[in-house]
Parts: sequence; C-alpha cells; structure tokens
Amino acid sequence: MNKSELIDTMAEESGLSKADTGRALEAFTSVVTNALKNEDSVALIGFGTFLVKHRAERKGRNPQTG
Repeated sequence: MNKSELIDTMAEESGLSKADTGRALEAFTSVVTNALKNEDSVALIGFGTFLVKHRAERKGRNPQTG
C-alpha cells in the first residue's frame, strides 16, 4: 500500500475528506520524524514502537569485485 492508497483507505474508514486525512497523515509523520530526530521513541500500544537504533558499522563488499 502506498501513501495515496493509505489516505484513501483512512478517509473511507474515518468518514473524513481525503484532504483532511492527508493533512492528518502529514502531521503524524512530521511528529514521528521530529521525535526520532531528537532520539525519542514513539510507542503506539497495539501497533508498534518507532525508535532510532544505533548499530555498529560493518564492512561492505561488492560481490562482483570481491
């Protein structure tokens, strides 16, 4: 499902207009993005948790050149 399909489905389920639903989705993604940039986590009970996880770097390898 892409963004426009998500907006269509959310609008249909909520009874909101597609424009209002699009603005709500943009606000949600903006809030989550800003929280993650500030190294906060966002927990939605029953759905999932968004958080930044720092991992150790690893050495990449090009399979064509070895």
